[in-house]
Amino acid sequence: MKECTLLMPLDMHLHLRDGVMLETVAPLTSYTFSGALVMPNLVPPLTCKEDVIAYKKRISTALGQVEEVDPELMMDDYFEPYMTLFYQNYDVKFLADVQDEITAIKLYPAGITTNSEGGVSSFDIEEMRPTLTAMSELGIPLCVHGESDGFVMDREADFMGVYELLASHFPDLKIIMEHITTKAAVDMLDKYKNLYATITLHHLLITLDDVAGGMMQPHLFCKPIAKRPEDREALLKVALDAHPKVMFGSDSAPHPQHKKEACGCAAGVFTAPIALQVLCELFDKHGKIDNLQAFISDNAQNIYGICPEFKEVGLVEDPFVVPEKYGEVVPMYAGETIGWSIESVI
Repeated sequence: MKECTLLMPLDMHLHLRDGVMLETVAPLTSYTFSGALVMPNLVPPLTCKEDVIAYKKRISTALGQVEEVDPELMMDDYFEPYMTLFYQNYDVKFLADVQDEITAIKLYPAGITTNSEGGVSSFDIEEMRPTLTAMSELGIPLCVHGESDGFVMDREADFMGVYELLASHFPDLKIIMEHITTKAAVDMLDKYKNLYATITLHHLLITLDDVAGGMMQPHLFCKPIAKRPEDREALLKVALDAHPKVMFGSDSAPHPQHKKEACGCAAGVFTAPIALQVLCELFDKHGKIDNLQAFISDNAQNIYGICPEFKEVGLVEDPFVVPEKYGEVVPMYAGETIGWSIESVI
């Protein structure tokens, strides 16, 4: 029976929501991950120091629910929510004051995804220069949801010009291309020293055909939308090779079942409870399981300069039936059997 041990797993792009949803999903990540970069697109979004501190406190309170994950594997839940701020044109005084409470600032193009209506509507470099220069000087990374408002399959590729603009004008600013989905984004990685990327689990596994090639699969519908087979292959290659500029970011995005299985289907794939198991299965299938540690933790530590809480997760090649639901949220592979299971968490 094959085994895999992962140290300090990190999810560098995670949606925890708020209220009852937060209480449901936060323990499903904190159980097996040492930390996660938490997205700020709440309603209203996190735009000030006080909001960030209050949200982090609500997350800590929600982690008291860890016993519901698996009473037999109950443990002290060491987990660090790395907080983010919703991008606006902040001044240097504001940024210096909030710096110790955040790990990054997240930029959303206006209206491009869930709760992003207050995002950036025009990428005017001169208008953004004071904020981005201050972030460069303070060492605050910029995370970017990189999509235009064009044809849905071309939105990420169209955005490459914005990445080039940002990377060339602010060479000391660490820029993370979030949840990349295209070969064009992969090719951009080595073009600029200050560009990095997160890759989700679902974009390593599916193409648009899996979402809408037959009957519509609402629980696989996400933004950015899954792309072509050649895009998935490009993502797989850099992830499996543990390219030093890529790291795991699940973009696990929970929505209640009634908002997914509905007209106007909410965008987001919920993978938090199965991420490590399926990644083990995927990397093992390709003979690259020795590279998973770098993809799941080491690269993120190097890129962000963070030192997560110790956590050792033991996985084993043993079938696991994915629950149909966690609270009101349907996970990826609901009701299906995956090949690996969590054996221990230390």
